[in-house]
Amino acid sequence: MRKSNTPFSFLSLSLLLISLSSLASSQSPVRDTTGQNLRTDLYYFILPAARGGYGGGGLTLSAGHNATSTCPLDVVQEQLDYGLPVTFSPINLPNGVVRVSTDLNIVFSPRAFSVCVESNVWRLGSTDQSTGKNIVTTGGIEGKPGRETVSDWFKIEAYEDFYKIAYCPSVCDVCKVTCGDVGVYVDRNGTRRFALSDVPFKVMFMKV
Repeated sequence: MRKSNTPFSFLSLSLLLISLSSLASSQSPVRDTTGQNLRTDLYYFILPAARGGYGGGGLTLSAGHNATSTCPLDVVQEQLDYGLPVTFSPINLPNGVVRVSTDLNIVFSPRAFSVCVESNVWRLGSTDQSTGKNIVTTGGIEGKPGRETVSDWFKIEAYEDFYKIAYCPSVCDVCKVTCGDVGVYVDRNGTRRFALSDVPFKVMFMKV
């Protein structure tokens, strides 16, 4: 009697569909608050999914957490205002669309006036000895993926019904990095600084 290969074929097809579904999900466009794709040639406000009250406002720049110097400036959260707009510069630019789980640079707009000479490109700082936190600061390099810029690459990930920003760059195969979600750390002065955290900062993106 001829053996049926239907179960094997069905299993193979199921695995293929699951793989394709996962791939499609990992390459999904990031959407703004109007449901449009995030684009690399536009500016956006990064806002908390919960607006007002404890949720706070958008993001801006503030004096660095380092007690010996105010530069480079750190990424901090406003109390209620929209903050400063940013652009996203992914490592790959398919049709100018920003996609989830893709290495990208986050850059404050040129209108973000600064007395510091460092760039407005986000960068993950080294561990602060006094707090044990990895603060998100500026002074990164846009583009040029590799060992020298491994601290400058972030990712947007789907999170519940919104998004989160994560640090887990894949631009350097030989670099050892500490992956984590970006959340809010409130320092002793009440400044809400962006830092790696066990509690992700749930965000949405509003086109300027």
